[in-house]
Amino acid sequence: MFELRRLRLLHELALRGTLAAVADALSYSPSTISQQLALLEKEAGVALLAPDGRRVRLTDHGRILAAHAARALELDERARGELESLHAAGFEGLTPVRVAVMQTAALAVVPAALALLSERAPGLRVEIREMPPESGLFELAARGVDLVIAEQYPGHTRAHVAGLERERLGTDPIRLAVASGDPARSLHDLRDRAWVMEPAGTAARLWAVQQCRAAGFEPDVRYELADLSAHARLVASGQAVAVLPDLLWAGAPVPVSLLDLPDRPAREIFTAQRTSSQARAGILEVRRALRDAFPTAV
Repeated sequence: MFELRRLRLLHELALRGTLAAVADALSYSPSTISQQLALLEKEAGVALLAPDGRRVRLTDHGRILAAHAARALELDERARGELESLHAAGFEGLTPVRVAVMQTAALAVVPAALALLSERAPGLRVEIREMPPESGLFELAARGVDLVIAEQYPGHTRAHVAGLERERLGTDPIRLAVASGDPARSLHDLRDRAWVMEPAGTAARLWAVQQCRAAGFEPDVRYELADLSAHARLVASGQAVAVLPDLLWAGAPVPVSLLDLPDRPAREIFTAQRTSSQARAGILEVRRALRDAFPTAV
């Protein structure tokens, strides 16, 4: 019989690509990962890994077993979820729910959701990690987290990963942000300005750049920052302009002037979880709290 924890290590290696990445994700040492995978090879009776320069790669046998490992982990999670659903009263003793959230959700949704959970499910432990949607969705597929709050920009789609399901939370308008008193009235007025945007490779950055290109210019992205609060400060000080979502201001004074973009676009905010965790009472309760906490007007 295969040991499930070792199967998970093989599954993680197939997803993350290196022993170091697996070790970092699971808080093990690379030597421990190597030892456990060596034991798994003995259980399998075939070579699962092969040297590849200074790294290792999965052999054909390794890829086959990694695919079976993914299915075994899914069945294990389904079984645990069904058992959990039978003794969910009070939510005491349930497996903690690990949630990956983007910054604006951490500011505008999470505090209210946690307040609701403290009343509805005081025995439930919820762990929050801030990370970009791209990272959060990867970690969800890799079982690093149990639930993700992510975004989808208008006109763009995120890849639908097998084994994950989404639920819409709401929409979040996106507007131009300029310093108070700035004479600009439209995107066309900002062609010669310094811009602050999120890092290259993010959906937010791609979408913002495309809005500028559609207006006939290439933005001068002088400042590249992941923290949207830092964007707001740069804009408020007159050092940059930006496109920012309304969730950033939810419940707080707006320190900048906001201008509508053409067609008044809004991004969709959604939660995602693994289909194999659909019976987990704790996750279902967290999702319900997030739905109830999402601002109806931002």
